[in-house]
Formats: sequence, C-alpha cells, structure tokens
Amino acid sequence: MWTRRRPEPPTIEVPARIELPNATHLRQFEERDARAVADAVRVSLEHLGPWMAWADAASCDPGFQRRRIRGLPMLAARSEEWQYGIFTDADENLLGSVGLHARRGPGVLEIGYWLHVDAVGNGYVTVAAGALTELGLGLPGIDEMLIYCDVTNAASAAVPRRLGYTHERTERRAPTAPGETGQMMRWAKRTA
Repeated sequence: MWTRRRPEPPTIEVPARIELPNATHLRQFEERDARAVADAVRVSLEHLGPWMAWADAASCDPGFQRRRIRGLPMLAARSEEWQYGIFTDADENLLGSVGLHARRGPGVLEIGYWLHVDAVGNGYVTVAAGALTELGLGLPGIDEMLIYCDVTNAASAAVPRRLGYTHERTERRAPTAPGETGQMMRWAKRTA
C-alpha cells in the first residue's frame, strides 16, 4: 500500500556569531563555555530560580553544562534549537543566554532568554532578542516570532513590549518553576 510522506521541514541555518551594537555579541555556545555558563547560573540562582525550571544545583555543574552544550549542534542540525551566549566583545564575560526554539509548529520560532544577575538592567536581553527577532523573521519559511513569560515576570514581559511584540493572549499551563502562576503571556511579532 502506498503511504504519503510528510514533507520534511526546511533546514534552518543561522550564523554562529551575531555582532550587537552595545559592545556585545551573540555566539553559539561551545564546550569551552561550560564553566562560564555553570558559574553564571550558580551566582544567579536566586534571580533565575523563580522563573526557570532548569535553574537548579545540577545546572551549576560544569560537567552537566559540558554535556548539555555538546548536544546543541545536533539540535541545530535538526533545526530544533539554537543557543547563543551573550558575550562582551572580547568573549571575556558571559552576560547571559538567548535562544531560538522551533517547538511551536511550522513557520514559528520562540525566543527564550536569561541574564547573569549582575547584567540585569543594561538592555542586553532586549538587544539580543531584537537581533534574534530580526534574524528569525528574515529566515525562509518563518513568519512569526513568539516570546512567552509568566504574567508576574515584569522584567521578562518588558522585553517583547520594547521590541514591538503584541500581547495576544494569556494562556493557562501548569507552573514549572516556583515563581510561576500558571498564567503565561504569549507575545507575537509577525512579518508584515
């Protein structure tokens, strides 16, 4: 019997490095970044813990981060996820992370982000998420970018607001982190 094959989703290619205007750049994580990621998470646990289910003691271990980062090229090759570090120009300091996720269906990419506690309030995430928004909406087959955050996470909600995203609705979902209420704001930006 003849069965119809589903078309393969298009392969998405993104740059390994993106220059930003505020003396920073995005660079896809490499194994050599494992200790910097673990250290940033460790000193930022109190800041990240309420909102990020993954922010726990295991995430502070360089070995755990090395294993996780080692798997990122496979996710990128399957056009599922791309994780960037936000670095100072000389790659000296990891300020946080921003990523693209293809988990919301065809033609849609979601942006996720977190910052080192000492980097909060300097616009780094807004600039980084803005760069990934522009990149994403310029990719073939992508016509919508999304950002989700809890209704009580005012700092996170300020990012899509500043970038011209539209708050389309608030969705219910079971909380996954201690500070979440189960009310997730869906912010969207589409191609014109």
